[in-house]
Amino acid sequence: MSDKKIIAVLPAYNAAKTLKLTLDDIPEGSVDEIILVDDCSQDNTVEVAKQLGIKVIVHEKNKGYGGNQKTCYREALKSGADIAIMIHPDHQYNPKLVPQMLKPLIDEECDAVFGSRMIYKKDALAGGMPKWKFAANIFLTSLENILLGTKLAEYHSGFRAYSKKALETLPLEENSDNFVFDTEIIVQLVANDFKIKEIPINTKYFKDASNVGLKQGMKYGTDILRTMGKYKLHQWGIKKRSQFKKVT
Repeated sequence: MSDKKIIAVLPAYNAAKTLKLTLDDIPEGSVDEIILVDDCSQDNTVEVAKQLGIKVIVHEKNKGYGGNQKTCYREALKSGADIAIMIHPDHQYNPKLVPQMLKPLIDEECDAVFGSRMIYKKDALAGGMPKWKFAANIFLTSLENILLGTKLAEYHSGFRAYSKKALETLPLEENSDNFVFDTEIIVQLVANDFKIKEIPINTKYFKDASNVGLKQGMKYGTDILRTMGKYKLHQWGIKKRSQFKKVT
């Protein structure tokens, strides 16, 4: 057993149908506490979560995916987390892999662990990833690796775990409340020389899983390119941004 306190955070929106499946697949004893943050769901996610006996935080109005994560990490730190692992309650990512996600952080090998669907690319397609999303993932990740000098297999997975140090150090509140939050936090990790480790994961696309459509995906891609541009201008000293300031 680890002496580190591990808290699973679940950013939820309309997850009533898949929440129990997700919780049932988290290996017993792998986390010390589970916190669900409901982003003003239109279904009975909150009622289901309370019936299942986990801690629930409810947004009075929808704050977006990034805004939900900000609450998740604030609440995890308030509850004394040494490690926070984000598990999407739509059951798209495999919660059975939580111990593998946590091990590098428990062993203090890194400050962030990402579950990557693209280490074994054929598995992403086998899991039902749309081909347009598969191609966009490869293109954007390649571009981000070039601009940030990294060698990540994927920038766009939502299965992630962070150390307390990373969460307390990075200016997360300056990030977007939308999907591009996931990219911005990677830029901040790189800017502050935090070590990132990836593990291969499987995923599945199905009717009740939350999926980004083509139109929303195009906006996400544009936001990523804009973020990369902002960071390079900051890095070159042309337009400094406190969001990407080195703070470690």
